[in-house]
Amino acid sequence: MELTVGAVLEGKVKSITNFGAFISLPEGKTGMVHISEVANAYVSDIRQHLTEGQDVKVMVIGNENGKINLSIKRLEPRPQRPQGGRTDTYRTGAPRQGGTSQNRASRPQAQSAAPKTADQLFEEKLKAFMSESDSKISSIKQYSDHRTKSRRR
Repeated sequence: MELTVGAVLEGKVKSITNFGAFISLPEGKTGMVHISEVANAYVSDIRQHLTEGQDVKVMVIGNENGKINLSIKRLEPRPQRPQGGRTDTYRTGAPRQGGTSQNRASRPQAQSAAPKTADQLFEEKLKAFMSESDSKISSIKQYSDHRTKSRRR
């Protein structure tokens, strides 16, 4: 039986290591579930989720060079994200040199009728990058002009 990617199988936990668990599959084959593929949440100790001898349902996510990669979390429903969407993950410390004194989190957000498209978001990011880049370039030019003038004889 050839194991194809996406196949769902029943297996038994054979052994557990710090980086994952080895699963006995049908026909005497063995696959591994990496610690990152055990649960949708962060797993610091795999032994809190699996025990040796436990029957598990796994999905084949890779089959290369005789190594069978398995996943348990891909068979579980994904957790719901908060309704607010993305949270602001920008740093709130001091702004970079050449930046503004206002943090992204403290800027008032305009209420728009329709959500912004990917193109509009890209354009805004590009404008911000270009203005910051121009500011840095001008300060570098001022510094280099000053150094060049002081070397003339």
